[in-house]
Amino acid sequence: MAKRRRLDAPSPADLADLETGFAAKPVSPFAAPIAQVAAETARAAEPLPPADRAAAAAAEALRRAEAEGRLIRDLPLDAVFLEHLVRDRMVVSGPDMEELKTSLRLNGQRLPIEVVDLGGERYGLISGWRRVTALRALAAESGEPGQVRALIRPAQETAAAYAAMVEENELREQLTPYERGRIAVVAADQGAFRSPDDAVDAIFAAASKAKRSKIRSFALVHEELGDMLSFPTDLSERSGLRIAQALRLGLGPKLREALATGMGVDPAKEIAVMEPVLARADAASRETSRGGRPRRTAAPRAPGPDDRIPLANGVTMERVRHDDGYSIRLRGRVVDGPFIETVMRELERLLEPI
Repeated sequence: MAKRRRLDAPSPADLADLETGFAAKPVSPFAAPIAQVAAETARAAEPLPPADRAAAAAAEALRRAEAEGRLIRDLPLDAVFLEHLVRDRMVVSGPDMEELKTSLRLNGQRLPIEVVDLGGERYGLISGWRRVTALRALAAESGEPGQVRALIRPAQETAAAYAAMVEENELREQLTPYERGRIAVVAADQGAFRSPDDAVDAIFAAASKAKRSKIRSFALVHEELGDMLSFPTDLSERSGLRIAQALRLGLGPKLREALATGMGVDPAKEIAVMEPVLARADAASRETSRGGRPRRTAAPRAPGPDDRIPLANGVTMERVRHDDGYSIRLRGRVVDGPFIETVMRELERLLEPI
């Protein structure tokens, strides 16, 4: 039986000699190109010591984390620009803000805010408005400049920034129906989206069709009456949808006249001054469904007087029966493409639950 020979691993010094020898050994002109490349690489290579290689790897990891917005930094409170985006949250109640200030005073800032670098040591706020506001209040009380922990996110498109802001507020504390509609209008006005409808579809992409339809209704309320309403965030879902329906029926001027009386000193009275106009819109909406659902077996006939419903905004609705169903014909000066689109969306909202 042959005797086994013990093999010893070369020492670091031996490996260094081997590497030096390979690098210094002349390459035959008849050698393959890959051999020439390997020899040139070996001669040019200057391996860093292990400690330097570890430091370089750590620096690269830190650079990637900062570029991807995963690095938390302490920023001066004054360096954060709150108006970088128009905020979706319109009001913050006093008790809520005091509760947040107490938590920050006792426990410090646990969650970082999100900002984007605007250059010049200025940072635009994406999310965390309540935290920055509370920290500034605490800094004013103490007389010190104050700092805030922040994640510096990569430069985002405005549309993505609005979506991130709304998502955080929806998860932490739900927005009111009016605030949802308002931020869609504001985002469109700032050019982030082509229209409020596009803004609703993008910002509230996770919501159901029915919920997005309601948000569009409140967006309409903000567009038409936002400058007149004193208590918009107190609007219930039902009240907001009634107002939107009245606006679609062309009763916007009547609602503005009612609000201009100045009687809306509290949320209940603000709705009360609009109630006569809303009741008129409710009656007009009920008229559109007068007679119930017709039977499919009814004989075809031409439209009669009962099939025509005049509306307060000058539009006439006409029910037309066909062999395979019904159609609704709309006539009037205001009947155009956007008007029909609004009607189609409202029909979708009404018919989807059935």
